[in-house]
Amino acid sequence: MHKTLAIALLASVFGATAHSAELRGHGGPVRAISVAPDGKTVATGSFDTKTIIWSLETGEARDVLLFHEGEVSAVAALPNGRFASAGADGRIAIWQTGRGEPARILEGHTGPVADLELSPDGSMLASASWDTTVRLWPLAGGEARVLEGHGANVNALAFLADATLVSAGYDATVMFWPNQAEAPPIRAVMPTPLNTLARANGDRLFVGGADGQVRLLDRRGKVQLEVQVLRKPVIALAATPDANHLAVAGIGDGILLLDAMSLSTIRTLDTSGVAVWSLAFAAGGKTLLAGGADHLVREWNIETGERLGAAATGRTDPMARYAGNPDAEVFRACVACHTLDPNDGNRAGPTLHGIFGRKIASVPGYHYSPAFRKMDIVWTPQTVSELFELGPNAYTPGTKMPEQTISNAEDRAALIRFLQAETRTD
Repeated sequence: MHKTLAIALLASVFGATAHSAELRGHGGPVRAISVAPDGKTVATGSFDTKTIIWSLETGEARDVLLFHEGEVSAVAALPNGRFASAGADGRIAIWQTGRGEPARILEGHTGPVADLELSPDGSMLASASWDTTVRLWPLAGGEARVLEGHGANVNALAFLADATLVSAGYDATVMFWPNQAEAPPIRAVMPTPLNTLARANGDRLFVGGADGQVRLLDRRGKVQLEVQVLRKPVIALAATPDANHLAVAGIGDGILLLDAMSLSTIRTLDTSGVAVWSLAFAAGGKTLLAGGADHLVREWNIETGERLGAAATGRTDPMARYAGNPDAEVFRACVACHTLDPNDGNRAGPTLHGIFGRKIASVPGYHYSPAFRKMDIVWTPQTVSELFELGPNAYTPGTKMPEQTISNAEDRAALIRFLQAETRTD
């Protein structure tokens, strides 16, 4: 039985086991992570074109947001429970929690958007694009301020404490953009193309690039310290709020936790050779979230270097009530997004109570994707089995579901048996 193929039934999933805390649900590498200021909610963006909003308190996926035509490479937590997402299509979507359609769409970039950053006062959203520009969008409405000066893809952004915006790009240039539109930017040229920026308290600015080095810059772009930390390009950086730790990730080198003052290595977090695309600290800097090329977001305790499990994070195993039921293991990865009890209602996906005999896209109160609403499918043991034999892209194209299949017929049969037993309406 290939239980590792546990699937995301109708939406995204979180698999909480005794040995690992993982956000499971994306169908492609996780390119971006942003933790809300309250530390309770996180947004993730992926090459699968989806944005997912998660509860860090329970591990549940609250919303699966489908809008972008291409990978989602940037997400940002905004004031008042909102999030922004952007990616390959050059558009920026502003989302209100609980709504399935963007509350606002920002358009103007002519190339992919690689990064989003919220200003310190929460009034402006900055975007970096491969069209070589940076834009500043007033969140209250109005035209964006377009910042030009880079000669190639702009990959990363950071705001300093006084709202000075910093950008870094593949042209090996770091630009410091003053608040005053008429003031000229400060340009600092580095010896390598740049992929990422991170700011720590005290305006300590770190930049990572193609040469595997991390550099500490002052406010005028002068290099204060540089250390060779990886053998391959630095892809992601994140700094703890207290400015004590810096996390660094690249392609296949694991995650390094550095002392943010000396840039010396404290420990390496083993990713088993999986490339890490995104990093973000949570729990006030006590844990680290990492988005991988294997479609997962994993969590570490930075003091011990341990991968976190359900017990360590205070999360309970939502499948504990089904202990001893081998069929339940196939459903484990679905439980964060779908309820089985009629009193529990909908999550990121609709409740599965009474699924068999139900027409597709018919659960009251759930916001289905337009593609789902147009389909003429009745959920039966046969159609649910076909869904995961063929995969969502082939069986229900254009829906929110990640592309996952169950090739083993015995696993599909186990899923059906579990659903038949646990979703009955009588």
